Amino acid sequence: MALVSERFQELRSRHQCALIPFVTAGDPDLQTTAAALKVLDSNGADFIELGVPYSDPLADGPVIQAAATRALQQGVTLDQVLEVVRTVGPEVNSPIILFTYYNPILNRGIDRFMQDLAAAGVAGLVVPDLPLEEIEALLTAAAKAAIDVTLLVAPTSPAERIRAIADQAQGFIYLVSVTGVTGMRTEIQSRVKDLLNSLKQSTDKAIGVGFGVSGPDQARQLKDWGAHGVIVGSAFVKRLNQDDRQAALATIGQFCQELKAAIQ
Repeated sequence: MALVSERFQELRSRHQCALIPFVTAGDPDLQTTAAALKVLDSNGADFIELGVPYSDPLADGPVIQAAATRALQQGVTLDQVLEVVRTVGPEVNSPIILFTYYNPILNRGIDRFMQDLAAAGVAGLVVPDLPLEEIEALLTAAAKAAIDVTLLVAPTSPAERIRAIADQAQGFIYLVSVTGVTGMRTEIQSRVKDLLNSLKQSTDKAIGVGFGVSGPDQARQLKDWGAHGVIVGSAFVKRLNQDDRQAALATIGQFCQELKAAIQ
């Protein structure tokens, strides 16, 4: 599977904005997660962010928190999530980016965690609660395993810290569009445009914007403001939470097409 940075470079060479949908692994069940990865891949996703369910997801809003709780109640584990990636990965073209908190990484051991990700076919990693000051060991292990680690920039980050994060980020820089947790918003704050411009003055790395993107109009706006990628999470998770699994998969497929068309 291609590295995240390599796929972004390819997309940028064609002046394309990347679509990065997010789903929570194991919600509503692992079989649906596997099917969802294929549906998203075939309907316009350039990357897929796969969330590992966690008991205390501080960066996530109510929709994704509820999804993680449902998955955990079914006993979904990290090993099961990686097995889904291992099984489905050869059937999809979109690099899979794992989204997980730092505690599960520490529990497994950083080197072993990265080796397990690589063996499963994971291409990238996002760890929202890992501070820059403690990132060195993770980046070293990730480099050995050929895993691109994406770092987050918050709207409140001072300019000096933004530059430091940009220097260390690998696959792309994840620009958080709001102060707070994930979740659907009715509009994107105008200061995101200024943040994008500021980041571009600090780095030539790809910048993806997430937290709060709920529909095609917002995705198009971010693309017009200069984002290299648009990350959509809660809106996908909410649509996938239906009793009729096939209807849910059809719904996220259609939504994925609409988002991709908006940023073409």
